[in-house]
Amino acid sequence: MAAAGKKLAVLVALLALLVGPSAGLLGSGPGCSVYVGWPVPVFLRSLICGILGQPYTPPIWRAEPTGAGLSVGYYNNPNNTNSYCPGAEAAVRKAVENAIYQQGRGIGAGLIRLFFHDAFVRGCDASVLLRSTALAGSATEMEGPPNKDSLRGFEVIDAAKEATKAACGGRNVVSCADILAFAARDASDILSGGKISFPVMAGRYDGRESFANETVQLPGPDSSLQELQMMFAAQGLSSADMVTLSGAHSIGRARCLFFTGRLSAMDPDYARRLNENCNGTGSPNNRVDQDPETSDVLDNQYYKNIDKFVLFRSDAVLVSSPATKQQVDVNVANPSRWASDFAAAMVKMGNIGVKTARIPNETEIRDLCWRVNA
Repeated sequence: MAAAGKKLAVLVALLALLVGPSAGLLGSGPGCSVYVGWPVPVFLRSLICGILGQPYTPPIWRAEPTGAGLSVGYYNNPNNTNSYCPGAEAAVRKAVENAIYQQGRGIGAGLIRLFFHDAFVRGCDASVLLRSTALAGSATEMEGPPNKDSLRGFEVIDAAKEATKAACGGRNVVSCADILAFAARDASDILSGGKISFPVMAGRYDGRESFANETVQLPGPDSSLQELQMMFAAQGLSSADMVTLSGAHSIGRARCLFFTGRLSAMDPDYARRLNENCNGTGSPNNRVDQDPETSDVLDNQYYKNIDKFVLFRSDAVLVSSPATKQQVDVNVANPSRWASDFAAAMVKMGNIGVKTARIPNETEIRDLCWRVNA
């Protein structure tokens, strides 16, 4: 048995070297899931699952999101008797402003990313905020490889939740899913200097389940163009939406773990500076700005940086096809058009998989965003 185990380990290692990280899988619980574009350690664990013949969870494919059942000004409508709270959106805005003032503009980037990671898994139902659930236990989306030790902004959503209760006379009427959508909108507005502003439809309910292995649906930093297009299409989003939303990488910071493998493909001086910040690639959890030019501003500089001054392969590949390169070039030349497109794409993403009715044991308006109601 010991000899067989050694042979299996050798086989796994050889396969890892041959195939590389883009096909990464991860064992999670009783089954396995396919992770696309994430680092090699994830891939190694996945191969063991495959060799053992365990099943994997395929991505969920959705139709184009329409937002049916949602409405702009949902909490301002007196006809919505149970949810009427005209101060709700302002309360969320204030919580976001306070967080950015106290913690810096990076927390705003974190809120936009938190919204994206929620939308792509189970739709916009605030499942990314849950620490444990009845079926998953503590193996929720927070623990998935794309999210663990990576997402930030949870405390801002918690503060916004309490602020909405105060604004609504102590009533728990604003869902965590809506708060997350409002917060991403407000962060986009603040970080762009008011150039990206859009109304958010509301009326979402919160889900009651969250599973780490479902983070398989999130594209990784090493994803190819075809993988990115597939994963966005699975959510009902177009290739154009994908290119537009990738502009969010104009803000925020990234761990060295996710880009040091492609330093040789970058501008040499830029790669040298990154290498120094990553301590010669020896500190994978060190963080650097994603945009070396306007790191705290949500703008079109990201597209000017492609492909020698972007961190991820998933960024650089946007100029690898004529159609996506043309869109990149348009975004470089017309910043106001990109800002408008980004606003529209954020609205569209906020409509993915929304839950708009209270269903026993499935949906609710959580009293605390990090746990389901008793």
